[in-house]
Amino acid sequence: MVGERPRRDPERQPVHPGAILREDVLPDLGLSVSAAADRLGVSRHALNRLLSGTAAVSPAMALRLGRFCGNGPEVWMRLQAAYDLWHAERALGAELEKIARPAA
Repeated sequence: MVGERPRRDPERQPVHPGAILREDVLPDLGLSVSAAADRLGVSRHALNRLLSGTAAVSPAMALRLGRFCGNGPEVWMRLQAAYDLWHAERALGAELEKIARPAA
């Protein structure tokens, strides 16, 4: 149908936003980590943590990345939210199943 978003496999782990930067964005722009960090106005260490997947995209970083890439902060926040929710759902697992829904 027109307008429907393709559904992703719920068992497949979403890509960390830092991996997209590391594998797609920076190579396409021909930028080093240092050069990208300078343009983003962050430390090389902060950007390196994001690229390695050990740091999450914060709202401030999403604003920087959205401006830098020209695609807006919402894209980066959605990528991070999908990644975080997938991991949280697996961490909580059976505990979530125990939560009863209130009667309408």
